[in-house]
Amino acid sequence: MTALVVGFAAVLGLVIGSFLNVVIYRVPAGVSLVAPASACPQCGHGIRARDNVPVLSWLLLGARCRDCRTRIPVRYPAVELGTALAFAVIAWAVAGQMQFVSIDAVHLLELVAFLYLAAISIALAVIDLDVRRLPNAIVLPAYFVGAAMLTLAALFAGDPQRLVVAGVGAVASVVFYGLLWFAKPGGMGLGDVKLAGVLGMYLGYLGWAQLAVGVAGAFLLGGVFGIALMLLGRAGRKTAVPFGPWMLTGAWIGIAAGAPVAAGYLDMVGLG
Repeated sequence: MTALVVGFAAVLGLVIGSFLNVVIYRVPAGVSLVAPASACPQCGHGIRARDNVPVLSWLLLGARCRDCRTRIPVRYPAVELGTALAFAVIAWAVAGQMQFVSIDAVHLLELVAFLYLAAISIALAVIDLDVRRLPNAIVLPAYFVGAAMLTLAALFAGDPQRLVVAGVGAVASVVFYGLLWFAKPGGMGLGDVKLAGVLGMYLGYLGWAQLAVGVAGAFLLGGVFGIALMLLGRAGRKTAVPFGPWMLTGAWIGIAAGAPVAAGYLDMVGLG
């Protein structure tokens, strides 16, 4: 049964990944996600249904537009495959705890909540790398969607304490990032501050260790990356580097391994 859930999640991830490519292109441009229909940006010809199958169409077309032969960037299938992989891993992690003899509402709600987070994480990371923005149209609805799913899961599980920690995580993360934004204008974007609340909510729902590792991981990874760029001569001390991808990467490290990482650190410093 776990294999069935993982397989379904992977196929769903391919479909969602195809949609995320539309989101990544249109949301920063302020274009509707519904209309007009997808078309080649070079020649304007509409994308045929048979040319819109995730990954497979890209391969069959030889990575080129059917009409004008303009090369289609590898990022499109990469987003689709990345989403499929992320969905499969999350489904595998959650499905092993689900009881299919009866409807396990708690794990089902958690699965939906974290699949949603994975989808917006991919979209936001790519958009931030492209245009140095974390659009409100993606970040702000995540507060309501995430809060609704996690609240229901915690209530079904009879564990409202999780909601307290999730709330503290959201508020503390916003305050922390807000203070950084205020202390050093230009060093931190308001989009980062808004995203911090969403990530803090999810991390807090899982526990204090996940919250601490998720927040610390973002700064550790971002700092290492920034130092590496300077050593390679590709950035200076004042070079603007998008921080959203590192916030998201740190958060997912916290989600996946926050408890063992925190325990290992405490043992290392003699506090375990």
